[in-house]
Amino acid sequence: MTQEKEGVVSVQADESYCIGSVKLIPDLSIEVVFTSGRISKLERYKALGVLEVWFWEDGLLTLYHLHDGSYERVERSQLPGLNDLNLDLLRRYILMAETDAGEAIRAFRREI
Repeated sequence: MTQEKEGVVSVQADESYCIGSVKLIPDLSIEVVFTSGRISKLERYKALGVLEVWFWEDGLLTLYHLHDGSYERVERSQLPGLNDLNLDLLRRYILMAETDAGEAIRAFRREI
């Protein structure tokens, strides 16, 4: 889904989610990074007002939360309903999904 402020900025995340209710700008955008561009994308997300951006790169999940107009790297999500998510567990099942997505989803659901 392309997110944009017409005439200002647009960006397309790999995944985007609204928490609690549907909004024009999602609360969470997830980027799977294969090349460079993380910092420039954060600037575009900031202009849109996306509350959190997660980057998946080389087996690592890095979270940024928008606070007082700037993104801060955080160890846990600050979004309601995601702040208790075990990111190490999520990372493990994302890696498992690279070879067997169905089993990774089932195992993750059993675990949580």
